[in-house]
Amino acid sequence: MTESASSRFVFDPSAGKERPLWRRLVPQRWYAHLILIISVIIITFPMFYALLISTQSNPEVYNHKFTPGTMFFENLHTVMVQRNMGRFMLNSFIIALLIAVGKTIMSVLAGLGLVYFRYPGKWIVFGFVLITLIMPGDVLLIALYRRVVSFDAWPHPYVALTLPLLASATGVFIFRQHFMTMPPDLSEAAQLDGASPLQFLFRVLIPLSWNTIGALMVIMFLFGWNQFLWPLILLRDQDLQVVQWGMQSLTQNVEVGDNFGPMMMGVIITSLPPMIVFLILQRQFMKGFALTRDK
Repeated sequence: MTESASSRFVFDPSAGKERPLWRRLVPQRWYAHLILIISVIIITFPMFYALLISTQSNPEVYNHKFTPGTMFFENLHTVMVQRNMGRFMLNSFIIALLIAVGKTIMSVLAGLGLVYFRYPGKWIVFGFVLITLIMPGDVLLIALYRRVVSFDAWPHPYVALTLPLLASATGVFIFRQHFMTMPPDLSEAAQLDGASPLQFLFRVLIPLSWNTIGALMVIMFLFGWNQFLWPLILLRDQDLQVVQWGMQSLTQNVEVGDNFGPMMMGVIITSLPPMIVFLILQRQFMKGFALTRDK
């Protein structure tokens, strides 16, 4: 028997032994699974408890019942009909969609200019963009308000509301870094074919950037959906107010203890649109922020 043939027959004492039952049922890294399960329970418990309270009356809330209550349809009627939350949700959806689309378009164009155009002071411009990342948005609130109200020719209040918010330093930074990962041969080939910058953008860059676009759309939609202070200051018509204004109206009678069920019902209902948007664009969101170049 040769050495290569004899090396195939190596005595292994554990070869014929079967693993114990508990070793087969319990994962090897059981502690990691245990930590993840505990984390999921801690994270989801507030939403689960809010869902329970949204179906309960005040006595059931004060008794700390952990079973569904009897006031689900009454609380739903209070939120959607009496407080007109459906109208406020539609307003917030329109504003969030306008902000998300506008910010994404502006960010794509700015990223194109910062990567594929050569002009003096380009790094200074990008430096100013980065500086705005550390500035709180509330710092510019008064200046934006004075500028907006000084112009009387707005076609619609939502135009005045969304137009000052379309610039996004975060979006510019994301698309600038994304376009930097593109091979330079793409722009050179487009120039040789006689493509204009916009043709290069729409035919080459955007088809390669759908994941990044989807990821930024999710972030900016949540940004627009969570707007409260800026619409509160700017909008005068109650029918044009956003969902956060409607949620505030649900808390007006908390002191007398008759609004906890509708308030939690409002929390659950108003959480659905952002959740649906995230689920629709979840794949693009995860791939858009991948750390590898094959995103």
